[in-house]
This record gives sequence, C-alpha cells and structure tokens, in this order.
Amino acid sequence: MKQFHNIKPLYSKSSKILILGSFPSVKSREAQFFYGHPQNRFWKVISAILNEQEPNTIEHKKALILQNNIALWDTIKSCEIIGSSDSSIKNVQVNDLDGIIKHSSIVKIFANGNKSYQIYRKYVGDNIELLPSTSPANAGYSLEHLIEYWSVIKDYLF
Repeated sequence: MKQFHNIKPLYSKSSKILILGSFPSVKSREAQFFYGHPQNRFWKVISAILNEQEPNTIEHKKALILQNNIALWDTIKSCEIIGSSDSSIKNVQVNDLDGIIKHSSIVKIFANGNKSYQIYRKYVGDNIELLPSTSPANAGYSLEHLIEYWSVIKDYLF
C-alpha cells in the first residue's frame, strides 16, 4: 500500500547541514516527527556529538536541531513500504529538496543509512555523504561506533 510522508522538513535559514533519512518509520509517522521509534539511536547520537542532554519531547528535539544549525528531512515523499522496512521500499517518489537548499545555508548533505543514500544518488545527485544508519535494524554498529562515525558532522556546524 502506498504511504505518504507526513512530516514537514525541519530547518532554518542558518541550517548548515541536512541530514536525510529514507522514509519515516511507522512510529515516526504516528508521532509526525523524525526518528520516533524508541529504539532508533538518532537522538542519542546527535545529543552525544553536540554534548547536549538527550531530548525527550518533540519541542526539545526541534530546539536541539535548530539551535545547532541542522536540518532534517527524508529523501522519499511517497512509496510502497511494508511496516518500517527500508528493504521493502518500492515505487518511490522523491521529496523536492530545493526549498530547503534555497532557504537555508546548507553546505553539506548527509544520508542516515544506505537506502537514503541510494535514493538520493539515483534521483538527485552525488553531493551526499553516507553515514551508518541509526536504525535499530543496523545492529552491526554499536552506539559508540555510530557516535564516532557521525562526529564528522561537527566539522560543518560551527
């Protein structure tokens, strides 16, 4: 069944990096906010890198992202997907990223995982850097390794 992205992009004029997921999980679509599954390690990774307390509400999460010049969105606008499984994604329509790029200060784009990276490269371009997925399905990476790999984003924020 075709699913549609129901979360608005999060960015400001001063956003310097754009982090793109693939498509929101079932939990994220229910919460209508990014990385809503309690086992997704995105918020743990970002808060550790930024030396901030892990946010526990959507308002705190928004503030953490915007105060640190980060933008969040996903590469996929709509697709057929089974549950939250990236490997089941097909019949993709991509999000238009021009609005974010034109109305921010984006200097670097990062993909949170392979699916986002592959979709971006196929439909948009090659100006994206792959980071290991923070999804609980990516059990091959410990939290410590994710923090280590994701620390590269700091080079573009300040």
